[in-house]
Amino acid sequence: MTQTRKNNPETGLTEEDVTRWLGENPDFLPAHPELLDNLAAPSRKLGRGVADLQQALIEKLRGDLKLARERQRELVDTSRANLNSQTRIHECIVTMMSATSFEQLIQTITTDFAVLLDLDVVTLCIEADGADLGTPHSRGLHIVPTGTVDHVMGSGRHVLLRSFIEGEPEIYGGGAPLVASDALARISIAPKTPPGLIAFGSRTAGKFEAGQAVELLAFLARVTERAIRLWLKQN
Repeated sequence: MTQTRKNNPETGLTEEDVTRWLGENPDFLPAHPELLDNLAAPSRKLGRGVADLQQALIEKLRGDLKLARERQRELVDTSRANLNSQTRIHECIVTMMSATSFEQLIQTITTDFAVLLDLDVVTLCIEADGADLGTPHSRGLHIVPTGTVDHVMGSGRHVLLRSFIEGEPEIYGGGAPLVASDALARISIAPKTPPGLIAFGSRTAGKFEAGQAVELLAFLARVTERAIRLWLKQN
């Protein structure tokens, strides 16, 4: 019986050519294991009533390998995103430390932070309880009613992430319509001053959501409150 040789019309290669070449180059497949992912394992005839689990096991291993690769890509993407966030936070801190006046410090927080963090609006809110904060009026600095911080964030919570929201005018002022997602960080300038918060707003709904890491954001809030404290000589 004559065996038909399948021919590739583009290359002119036959199955016999490929088989012979692989036989002459036994190190090729071990050097390129990714090619095995797309190869179908030959079925085996083991007799009537005998099940061959080889194919099922191979498919399972391929599925496990695909899942492992997807998780590896997710881990790499997450690591890159975290490194990018860390770099942005560091830039915010360096810029804040370069301020030469309290007004410039507030401008850095409410303007430069938004640019450096790729956000739409950042505001600094301080509760008014009759205390003299010594803070001149500045764009992006909002005086809010006593109790606002606990009402919005919840008692004792230091960082709150919210997605799919409408920005509050008392927090964001004229920028409220831009806010569809935000992150709020509580700040405590000094024991004798009322509480406050930094609000980071984005027009992208879902940019901030529960479950995201908040350590870098909390760190930025701590550095910010200490920078304000130094300028107000409240340390």
